[in-house]
Amino acid sequence: QVRLVESGGGWVQPGGSLGLSCTASGSIRSFVVMGWYRQAPGKQREWVAAITSGGVSDYADSVKGRFTISRDNAKNTVYLQMNNLKPEDTAVYYCNRKPPSPYWGQGTQVTVSS
Repeated sequence: QVRLVESGGGWVQPGGSLGLSCTASGSIRSFVVMGWYRQAPGKQREWVAAITSGGVSDYADSVKGRFTISRDNAKNTVYLQMNNLKPEDTAVYYCNRKPPSPYWGQGTQVTVSS
């Protein structure tokens, strides 16, 4: 089972930027689609962004134009660059395949507040 470890979260003011990383313990080359997800307090986990092994990306409407997903198969890493962050982006962010496997990492906390 490939283990996924998310990092890069933190606190940022509205309008700020953060970059998240998700590093796998094994190869992600066979994972056709990788995604980022988030879960805000009291809410269900939701999909945020996805990228295919060929580099085609897709985004939830709420983050389109502000977030950018990328992947480096050689480094077994998926990234999420988040710009123009809003308070409603506050959540724990996770990466997983899309559709997701049952195995989730610990996630990384992103807090957007003034």
